[in-house]
Parts: sequence; structure tokens; C-alpha cells
Amino acid sequence: MKRNAIMVLMATTMFFTACKKEEEKMDETPMESALNPSSAPRQSVDRFSVDAGTLMVRDGSNGLPAANVAINFDQAPFITHGLGPHGEHVKYYNFDVMPLNPAPIYVLFKTGSSTPVSGQLNIVDVIPGDATYNDFWNVVKVYVPQDYRANTVTSVSEIASKGYATEETTILVNCPIVPEGSTASMRVGSTDTELTMGWYNDKIVYYFNFAEAPLMGSVMPISPIYVTFNINPNMPGGGPPSGFVTEDGTQTHNVLFSLPGDSDYSPLWSVSVYDNADFTSVMCSMTASAASVLATDVMTVNCPVAHVE
Repeated sequence: MKRNAIMVLMATTMFFTACKKEEEKMDETPMESALNPSSAPRQSVDRFSVDAGTLMVRDGSNGLPAANVAINFDQAPFITHGLGPHGEHVKYYNFDVMPLNPAPIYVLFKTGSSTPVSGQLNIVDVIPGDATYNDFWNVVKVYVPQDYRANTVTSVSEIASKGYATEETTILVNCPIVPEGSTASMRVGSTDTELTMGWYNDKIVYYFNFAEAPLMGSVMPISPIYVTFNINPNMPGGGPPSGFVTEDGTQTHNVLFSLPGDSDYSPLWSVSVYDNADFTSVMCSMTASAASVLATDVMTVNCPVAHVE
């Protein structure tokens, strides 16, 4: 099992590192039919519209960035200090509610090759705000002819119109699409924090890569997290709008039941809410399980662990 997990993680890294590295050394004189990512139009991205957000929706007073403005995920409310299953101090990013069903991301291979087409950016068909968008993606291989030139195909509709064969894999990746220039400087097990470029309907989009643990399957695995709010959700104004209880303005007692390296870790967390009267006694998964739980499995949120002490 451990060997399989390592192989999946290596394969995932190969797919996305290949695209990132080749961006820098891409041919500056592409064929007429190919698009140059350096000069291609950029797609506007808004993660906080009413269509894109659930917990984080811009309302004119909450200070969430405007559409297509770079986001600093290293500052509140996008970073949370929580606790691990044994009381470890952890930091995790907040990318809002996400569904279990991943969206497809298309990675192009020349027929017979085991590595992606050099210089070709990956292709997606949905962005934040679309009904089927997800930060989590299922890798779909696309097989192109031997004479294919990178970035000749830059949309999912072109893949279909050209009749290229596709193969759905069981590899899942966590790659939130964000505005150009966005930053998230922490990773577990990696120093690669740069944005990666991809194609969406002949336009460039940017996304993060979180690869702190291998993910695989047809739907996203989930792991439990127990949280508590300043006002309990059964009270007026309670729940997420009231904010998490903290002991010093920063440190919550939100408890993650797994961490990167654990066999059951997932960055998609199933949220249960415990009574804030139990805040001081909750310090690990054992004490969280003993707390008075007000609601279980209320939502699934994308919160990749970024730092563990």
C-alpha cells in the first residue's frame, strides 16, 4: 500500500512539474496553429462571487478581494491555526466548500509515450463560478499524434472535435484556480509554491499545486475535522459568520483527525461542530470526540495542511 501511494505521488508530481518546467523553456516561435502562453489572453477569475463561494462570498463589507485581484492566502481569513490528532500545531489553507466529485483536467501525451507533451499546458473546462467547478481534479490522459506541436490544442472542445482518444485515470490532484499573482507560501513536503499555467477555452488560467499527499479514486476521499464557533450554530448569528473561537486571537481548537503521511489523510475535510463550551478541553482527536457535538458532517471544505509543528 505504501509503495502504491509513493508511485501515485510520483506520477502526480510528474504530470504537473513537467508543465511548470517546460513553460520556462518553451519555443518562442510556435507554429501558426499553436498558441503562445506568454502572449495568450488571461481568463478573469473570481472565487468570491455568489456563484463561486459558499463560506466566502464578497458582500462589500467583509474585505474579500475583488474579482481577478491577486489573493494572499497567507493572511486571514484564508489561513487557520488548528490542532492535529495528537495536539500538533498545524496551519491549513481555507479554499471554501468543495464537492466530492472532481472535475476533469486533461494532460496530453503523444501516443506511446509515458510522459506529457513537452511544453503543453494542461487543459480544464470549468473555472470558479461554474456549476461543476472543483478545486480537485481527476487526471484524464489525452493521446495526440507523434507530430503534435505543444499548445496547438487549448480547449476541451478541440480535444473532442479532433477525436483524440482519452483515458480517465484514478489520479486526483488539488489545484485551486486563482487570480494571476495569488500567493500561498507554505507547503508540506515541497518548496514549490509557484503558480502553474493552464488552458481554459484558449485563455490562460493559473492554479496552485498542493501535493502533500497522494490522492486517488473516482471521488474525493474525506477526513474529519471538528470545529467550534464564537456563537454556536443553533443561536442567532451563530456558526461560520461568528468566526472560530481562538485562545489568543489566532490559535483555534479546530482538530484535524489526520495529517499528511497518515493513510487516511485528505485535504477535503468533513466538518463537524462541537459546543464552544467545550473549547478549553478540546486539544486532540480524543478530546474532540468526547466533546458535545452539535452537528456532524455539515459540509466538505478544501483545507490542505500547509505546516505542521
